[in-house]
Amino acid sequence: MNEIDTFNKRVVALHHALGIAPDYIENSKLAFCREPRELVDTELDFYQRPQKLTPEAFHAWTMMKNTADASGIVLLLISAFRDIEYQYHLIARKVQEGRSIEEVLAVNAAPGYSEHHTGRALDIGTIGCDPLVEEFENTTAFQWLTSNAATFGFTMTYPRKNTYGIDYEPWHWCFTGVKPSL
Repeated sequence: MNEIDTFNKRVVALHHALGIAPDYIENSKLAFCREPRELVDTELDFYQRPQKLTPEAFHAWTMMKNTADASGIVLLLISAFRDIEYQYHLIARKVQEGRSIEEVLAVNAAPGYSEHHTGRALDIGTIGCDPLVEEFENTTAFQWLTSNAATFGFTMTYPRKNTYGIDYEPWHWCFTGVKPSL
């Protein structure tokens, strides 16, 4: 069995274990996200956990973070790469807390569909604001990101009323592959 088939079977098994309807794969508006072949270590995240990104995304993140810092803006890494098993456990914990799978899937992409699997997505925070909250949109860090992130190849994937059906996430930014040359 090749690597792609193995990954696909892992995704299907995790969906089944979570009780995600079999038609999710056909009906999801989210792209299927494979895990990258190469990841590099980044700085520790806000919680002092090790994180990984693709080399290109890490280079762009470092340049963006340093440029923001030079402007007096603090960008904090909240989370980066997570594999499909991590995504499974994240969702399973919320379901065990009593949330319905449909409710959880409005906030978290199903295993195999999270941009975090690609090693190019970041959850970003700043000082003076709790991580992963909508209030992040009221910070100078968010204002700086909306004005400057594209220069470094990052876009906010889940704006208000996005077509993916995921709740608004002003903290979630994904490296699109444009290599910064700053």
